[in-house]
Amino acid sequence: MPHADNDVGRRAFLARIGVLGAAVAAGSLLPGTATAAPRPVRAAGLTDVVAALRPVLAELARDTLNGLVVMTCPGPDAYSRAQGTPRTEPGALEARATDFLIKALDEYVPFPDQLATPLTQSLATGLSGTPLPSTLLDLPLSSVRTLDAALRTLLENDDTLPLSSVIAMLLNLVATEVNPLALGGAFLSPFARLSYGDKCRVFEQLEGPHAGLVALLDANLPEPLRASVSGVLRFVAGAVLEFAAYGSSCEWAVFDRATKTISARPVGWQLSGYQPHGVVHGWDDFLGYYQGRTKVENV
Repeated sequence: MPHADNDVGRRAFLARIGVLGAAVAAGSLLPGTATAAPRPVRAAGLTDVVAALRPVLAELARDTLNGLVVMTCPGPDAYSRAQGTPRTEPGALEARATDFLIKALDEYVPFPDQLATPLTQSLATGLSGTPLPSTLLDLPLSSVRTLDAALRTLLENDDTLPLSSVIAMLLNLVATEVNPLALGGAFLSPFARLSYGDKCRVFEQLEGPHAGLVALLDANLPEPLRASVSGVLRFVAGAVLEFAAYGSSCEWAVFDRATKTISARPVGWQLSGYQPHGVVHGWDDFLGYYQGRTKVENV
């Protein structure tokens, strides 16, 4: 029988990285069918829960990163309003910056399992003392234990856990350090519930030279990985903001790869007033060679 303190720590960990709230919001971790209702988590096999947890983590990552991209380019969306910086013109979500960021993180940025697994496991260290919303306390302990076991199975599996999910859990954990009230409210993720100022404080903690979180993670890693994660965290903290800004401003969302043309005017062009009369295919000033030259020779 698990010790009560372990159950409290397990529940707090899952809540603070956003997984517990996302699972509750999903209604059930097991996919249903048209003819049969989903089985409750406690009656499911661990393999079923692991499989069902993947889309829950994906939705949690998307919600968290929605709250991230609007930091760089707010718009008329609910996430921008929640952080206190709504704007009337289109922003990051209209530019599909979240899709760009997820694709970049999961398919481009390398993040080896030997770092991802101990990093995420280390996040569970020292989590206690944060009051949880009643909706999360009502979940049966057997469900919490099963969910915890499913997450650990995913982390320890040979299959690569998407980097977007790891970053989302990290952002949510630090979000609850900055503002414990972020455990409850609108949206799936604690980070998305923060004000703009609190989100900035999350990144201050990740990038700070003496960040307690960085020290905690390093202390829980074996050599030669020690000190590697701290550098990765500092890089990630800056890179995700840069990727979010780039995804909000570039043509990625409307670029047709088959025709190599854009299908609509990019959000970044609208905000900057770039090419107000459409795409320019060349400038007359650059026709021909400089000063009438027709060739260049080595002398």
